[in-house]
Amino acid sequence: MPTIKIDNIDYDLDSLSDDAKAQLQSIQFVDQELARLQAQVAAMQTARNAYVSALKAALPTAPM
Repeated sequence: MPTIKIDNIDYDLDSLSDDAKAQLQSIQFVDQELARLQAQVAAMQTARNAYVSALKAALPTAPM
């Protein structure tokens, strides 16, 4: 029987109300979306860094 621990209390998933199960599913969905968005932010930051490097390479050298 699967359980979930919330505030240091173990709950049997099968004994949860339908509302509690729906809330748990919503939390799991949000956690998955947050992970997806964090991965997307990391990819965008990497791309930004590459564009900054390319821009610096494309700039003329500073006059002396």
